Amino acid sequence: MTESVRRLARDARRVLRQGPAAIRQRQRARLAEIVAFARARSPYFRELYRALPEEVADPALLPVTDKKTLMARFDEWVTDRDVTLEKAQAFVADPALVGERFQGRYLVTTTSGTSGLRGIFLQDERSVAVGNAVGRRARAGLGAADILRLLRGAGRTAIVSAPGGHFATVASAARFRRDHPRLGWMLREFSIHQPLADLAAELNRYKPSSLTGFSGMLGLLAGEQEAGRLRIHPGMVIAGGEALTADNRARIARAFHAQVRSAYAATECGFLAYGCADDWLHVNSDWAVLEPVDADYRPVPPGRPSHTVLLTNLANQVQPILRYDLGDNVLLRPGPCPCGSPLPAVRVQGRAAEMLAFPTGRGEHAGISPMLFGTLLDRLPGIEQFQLVQTASTTLRIRLKPAHGADPESVWQAVRDEIGRLLAEHDAGQITLERAEEPPERSPGGKFRRVIPLQGP
Repeated sequence: MTESVRRLARDARRVLRQGPAAIRQRQRARLAEIVAFARARSPYFRELYRALPEEVADPALLPVTDKKTLMARFDEWVTDRDVTLEKAQAFVADPALVGERFQGRYLVTTTSGTSGLRGIFLQDERSVAVGNAVGRRARAGLGAADILRLLRGAGRTAIVSAPGGHFATVASAARFRRDHPRLGWMLREFSIHQPLADLAAELNRYKPSSLTGFSGMLGLLAGEQEAGRLRIHPGMVIAGGEALTADNRARIARAFHAQVRSAYAATECGFLAYGCADDWLHVNSDWAVLEPVDADYRPVPPGRPSHTVLLTNLANQVQPILRYDLGDNVLLRPGPCPCGSPLPAVRVQGRAAEMLAFPTGRGEHAGISPMLFGTLLDRLPGIEQFQLVQTASTTLRIRLKPAHGADPESVWQAVRDEIGRLLAEHDAGQITLERAEEPPERSPGGKFRRVIPLQGP
């Protein structure tokens, strides 16, 4: 661990003890610093901020940015004039370079492009160090038994993800192994693409003290643990990448007898928030700003779901993420969290862009949140996985993987009836429900999207 990470970790602990006022003070100071740096080093931000006051400590003064705009002006966006989109694209085209330092300085990660636009993101050394420092907050509140199991596992962390590519989890793990070759055994990736029985056998041999992965895959592994084919005893399970439902959380916790924590991260900010035992996500607001807003980018009060959320990463200087439309629908907790953390707490409801729109009998369109479908189908027995794909404005394709021993015909009938009832409640009862022959599919980055809205042209 470098001295920089030690110093940052000490400050991360100290500011939590000092409370909300100290956290806000750190946030304001770091916001002013990153805005000044971006104006001085990024031609794009120099132009965008030309009419702003000399010093900015209020994020609401900043114009909103988004991935499409920034990627289109990549060469002007970055603050290092030696970095170009052409060079970055050539780098990520080579899988052998995953985890290597781009131009000897930066960690490069990519998004899978499931939304139609792949992003290429750079992290400087400071950003990586901040992520390592504040990431330790995730262990707060663990019980003595959980900590004992973490120690017995000698710190071995299993990351169940999609191999290959410069995706964030893969690239970060590869970077750790390159920087710490003697400690490479502490962090190992396991492919989601192999048969479940093979994955369970590999995890049994590794005996991880902590287990990290997409929420849906962790649910499947919980089933393997319940069946006795998986026999591991992690002290902590961290679920990320997908919404963690209450039912799935309970099943994972019951199967592994471990604390289950959510993680809220994005390629644009890998240390955004960590979950607590009370099922809230605490934003590391000393290093990140998260603003819940409506469709016109006006603030949404606590307790009310936002249309989207604006992210400001206060650590990364090479590629400033400032008031960036992340697209997530979040709810900010109105009061202090029972866990005692002074950091603001949110719950992620979904993504505004993932709302499904169906024509109604009144000639209008009904918007249905993917969370409604998930809550509905999670209650039905006999389903191991499901995936709903809107292939046309009036067609919903249903991919099902029945649970072991379940009757596929009965499962299909139950799913069709329940979805039909939900659509009818929204005056969208004329929608065609197709039964897919193919099973649920994952994105190239390994994420499993249970509900996929109609894709634009």
